This record gives sequence, structure tokens and C-alpha cells, in this order.
Amino acid sequence: MKTDSQLKKVLNRGEFAVTAECGPPKGADPEAVRNKGRILKGYVDSVNVTDNQTGVVRLCSLAACALLKQEGLDPVLQMVTRDRNRIALQSDILGASALGIRNILCLSGDHQSFGNQPHSKGVFDIDSVQLVQAVRQMRDRGHIIGGDKLTEPPRLFIGAVANPFADPFKYRVARLATKVDAGAEFIQTQCIYNLNRFKEWMGLVKEYGLDNQVYILGGITPLKSARMAEYMAAQVAGMDIPVEIINRMKSVPAKEQRQEGIRIAVETIEALKEIEGVHGVHIMAIEWEDAVPQIVEEGKLFPRPEV
Repeated sequence: MKTDSQLKKVLNRGEFAVTAECGPPKGADPEAVRNKGRILKGYVDSVNVTDNQTGVVRLCSLAACALLKQEGLDPVLQMVTRDRNRIALQSDILGASALGIRNILCLSGDHQSFGNQPHSKGVFDIDSVQLVQAVRQMRDRGHIIGGDKLTEPPRLFIGAVANPFADPFKYRVARLATKVDAGAEFIQTQCIYNLNRFKEWMGLVKEYGLDNQVYILGGITPLKSARMAEYMAAQVAGMDIPVEIINRMKSVPAKEQRQEGIRIAVETIEALKEIEGVHGVHIMAIEWEDAVPQIVEEGKLFPRPEV
């Protein structure tokens, strides 16, 4: 129960880590989670489970992580501050550790107005940085917010997210530094299509000395179609998809666009391997988990290390 996570072991050994995302179902079927886990098993070091992503009601992340743990995977519990106050957040942190979950990713969460419960009340009792701080003090100091001591502290590898492409650009690294100071030990980034912009961001990361303080995993989302690329470029805040990528997707027949999207993802992985300070990739194949094994294999990231 007290062993470190697979993700932490891989990163601490200096290996190039691979994580992937698993979206829980919009229902109570445990097999939907298990089936996704079986697709990913052996191809990734850890599996992120989203927490009511885009404000849509789904099977809870904590339960899905427990199911993946039963399948022999190393889950990353995503936890958003949108839906819970500090009591519930800290309670779920303790519950996750008790179930043997060893990774947590702290986020604010997509605003509820985007989902299927737009009239629900957002909680936002604390923000994502404060959540990182709370997990760190629970683990390292053995007490909750306010100072009450825990009988047993949680054991969690603490992660947060970063968007290298949002404006104002230079503020993004300052925001990252705040999360690292709060206790973030690994970072997963927004999906990367504009490599030049990402390299510029990594240059600032190095200037701040953050590349030696936190593990950075570059986000990878394979495009399914030119239409998906156009939609994300126009409608998803903080997304940077160069027109060259959109035109490249348009240049192939519709039936071949998924494979072209995979090729772009693999090329991005190859480029990220060469950027100093990048410690791995996080593959977000949205409802397309069966593409992950191909991406990992063609990206020469298979087999995964045994640690």
C-alpha cells in the first residue's frame, strides 16, 4: 500500500514517461472503464481519469481509478475544485490514498456552463493552486487545512496542469512557478500542435529554473479529422493549432485523416523527445483510446520500462 506510483518511479529514474487519458462513461457500467484500461495496459506508465470533464456528468473519477487499480494499472486521479468544497476534496484525497491510488492531478475544472448541467452551482471553495497546497501539507505535514492532525497521511504524487499557449504568454511560466512552489511535482500540458511556441515556453521554463524542479509531460491529442482541427482552433480557449496543421489534415481524403492525425502525433512526440526539460508525454486521445498503442509503438516508446 505504501509503495510509490509507477509514474513517480519512471520519472525518478530519468525515463521518458508516457501517460494517457481515460474518460469514464456516462453511466454506471464498470466494464466500460475496465475495457479502456485493458487497451492501455502495458503501453503507458499511468492512466489519468477525468473528473466530469467539460462539466458533463460521468462515473466519478475516484471509482474509475479504483477499477483501473484492480486491472493492474497505475491511475492518476483527476480532481477539480468546481464541484467540491474543501471538506469533500480532503475527504476524497484520503479515500484515494486508502484505495492505493498514488497519483493526483489538481485542476479547477471546466465551467459548468459548458456541460449538461449548466444551472448547477460551481463550488470553487479553493482554487487549483490551493488544492495542490492542501495535498502537499496533508502528505508531508500530516494535517488538513486549518491544522488538524491526520491519523495517517495520504501518499500521493502531486500533479497540476499548464497551458503554454494561453495569453498573456509570459504569465504562463509565472503561473507554473506558483504551482511548483505550492507543491506540484509533475505537470501535464495543454495539447501541443505549435511546436515553435512550445519551445519558446520551454525556454522561459529553463530561465526560471523550473525544468529542474518539476517533471513536464507534453500533451498530445491525435486529430481525428480536419473538421476537429478547425473546431478546436476556433472554439477551444487556449488552443493553438497552426494553419499548416489544419491544411495538412485537409490535404488527405477524409477516410485517411485519422491516420494522418496519428502521424502528426508521432512526429510531435519525436520532437518533444529532443527538447531539454521535457520528461514525457501525456496522450489525450478523446474517446479514441485504441489509438494509443499505435501512437506509443510508432513513437518508439514501447515497451515501457519495468521499475
